[in-house]
Amino acid sequence: MDKRYRIKKNSEIDAIFKLKKVKGDSCFAVYQSDDPQGTNVRFAISIGKKYGNAVFRNLAKRRVRMIVEEFKDQFIKNKLFIIVVKPSVRDLSYQEMKSKLTLLIQKSKLTEKING
Repeated sequence: MDKRYRIKKNSEIDAIFKLKKVKGDSCFAVYQSDDPQGTNVRFAISIGKKYGNAVFRNLAKRRVRMIVEEFKDQFIKNKLFIIVVKPSVRDLSYQEMKSKLTLLIQKSKLTEKING
């Protein structure tokens, strides 16, 4: 997914966390807000050091980016969201990650319907 779809500024990330509009489960949490001046959906991935070393954290981020990229055309426009990856994800396979994250994105109402 292109870098223009990523949230980079700490001020934007902090503002989304402060709204506390969140849905989550044991593996992921999704914080979201509206983007008044944007035309695309943008996202960030947050993963703590408790998850593991840099190799495992980068692997998890790559997997989450791939899952989000598969559904990029189905997202509602003008949305900002942050996906927080919890340490329990480390034990999951890619398919399990995909099913859990897909269900959570549907619960968060970031998309109308995800086929997959």
